[in-house]
Amino acid sequence: MAERWHLNGKVLVVCNCDWGCPCNFNALPTTGKCEGGWVWHVEDGAFGGVKLDSLTFSLFVNWPGPIHEGNGEGVILIDERADVAQRKAIEELLGGKVGGPWGVLGWTWPKIHGPYFVGYELSFDGVNTRVRCGDMFEAEGAAITNPVTGAEIHPGVVLPEGIILKRGDFGTSTRFRVSKGIELDHPGKYLAVGPFEYASA
Repeated sequence: MAERWHLNGKVLVVCNCDWGCPCNFNALPTTGKCEGGWVWHVEDGAFGGVKLDSLTFSLFVNWPGPIHEGNGEGVILIDERADVAQRKAIEELLGGKVGGPWGVLGWTWPKIHGPYFVGYELSFDGVNTRVRCGDMFEAEGAAITNPVTGAEIHPGVVLPEGIILKRGDFGTSTRFRVSKGIELDHPGKYLAVGPFEYASA
């Protein structure tokens, strides 16, 4: 029998699309391909009897086309503070066989590097969120500004059928770089932050 599990917390989404990301609305990515990923910070969670509170993990993927066409190559980064049981639980989740967003999307990244166990420096603060894993990954966000007045604008989204998040704030990535397993570098592009809540079926 599959383990029962639940997770809730905050998620950072970054990619190479223009602000807002057309993929949120079932349109094609801005440049025809998707290069991006997610950082999940668990505030409350468990996989079976294994608590996952306060742990962070990430998945970044380079897809040669739209996500739904697959053939992505990705990398997994897991909080080095996780013990052996917690690491195994997170790997099970990201493996996609127990449901959640990874159960829907997992087939789209047939090649994965890692997991690599890393130290996270993170500050979740809406679109001003900052995350860094040594020299392997960094992302930093800011509010989008009006090109005429210079004033900050604060767009957001509600996605009742959203796979990763159902409500989020949109910003811009002042930095987004991955240099472990795959190479991504897309500052000034799409960034979103919001709460997530997932559970086994």
